[in-house]
Amino acid sequence: MSNPNLPSKPTESRVGRSNQRYNPETGSRMVAGCICLNDTKEKVIMISSSVNKGKWVLPKGGIELDEGEDYVVSAVRETWEEAGCEGTITSKLPVVLDSRGMKAPVLHKGDGKEGDGEFDPNIVIPKSEFHFYEMIVKDLSTEWPEQASRERRWCTYSEAKHELVKSKRPELVQALDSSSIVRDNEGEAY
Repeated sequence: MSNPNLPSKPTESRVGRSNQRYNPETGSRMVAGCICLNDTKEKVIMISSSVNKGKWVLPKGGIELDEGEDYVVSAVRETWEEAGCEGTITSKLPVVLDSRGMKAPVLHKGDGKEGDGEFDPNIVIPKSEFHFYEMIVKDLSTEWPEQASRERRWCTYSEAKHELVKSKRPELVQALDSSSIVRDNEGEAY
């Protein structure tokens, strides 16, 4: 990418959640990623899940506190680490909330309790909010930080939607649907 405000490509993935950003109002874990499309917008990059073998997802990961308020920095970093993709960001997509699992706790401010205004991820794992950006892929590197633990592949809209439904990731289907990917066989039932 040619944006001088973005950091250089890391050679290793960031790990852990000690620097993780949480929404101060809802406690939701904040996540950023990219919908990585080819030039014709007919295909999207999917990556294998590092946690659930055999499942395919979109590149995304935690927004870090030291990456500022422009979440595109986190999205580009996570996309590089997980998929080895670089490209041009064309748009910010609508925020998608993850409704799976537990409800996120609401943080109470000013009630005088210890840890007031903070969220402890060791107590409850919250739902997430996803900040996706659409990227037109310009380069797929042959070496990237998570290449040993992930596969990647180009998928049509219907293939990607099928994989996300199979992986029980409706929030990622919603993110994909907000992109400008060309819909093929959209009427097919899954």
